[in-house]
Amino acid sequence: MPSVLLVLLVLVLSGVSEIMADQATANKTALEKLNDDSITAAVEGKLAADNLQNMNVVAFAQVEVQTERGTVILNGVVGTSEQKARAEQLARQVNGVNDVTNNLQVQTVKQR
Repeated sequence: MPSVLLVLLVLVLSGVSEIMADQATANKTALEKLNDDSITAAVEGKLAADNLQNMNVVAFAQVEVQTERGTVILNGVVGTSEQKARAEQLARQVNGVNDVTNNLQVQTVKQR
């Protein structure tokens, strides 16, 4: 668990440096950008930790996480409807998340 926190800290700090270099985007304040970047990093960390705990490294490998003013947007592909629901559940657990838009597509892998 400490390694997950370290990864989250690194992601948050990289977001801070990006803010310093590029300030706020159009109608978004620097604080909103920092909050959104922190939420995105926390959701990505939760997805990665869940992969490791379930020994399924690829379950959320194709999931892209974005955050806009506290709304998490999940895009990409998962293998099952359970993984789609789990990704949304994990995102909702992160502090600061107001809502989740789950655009994940379920594509089952065909066995040969």
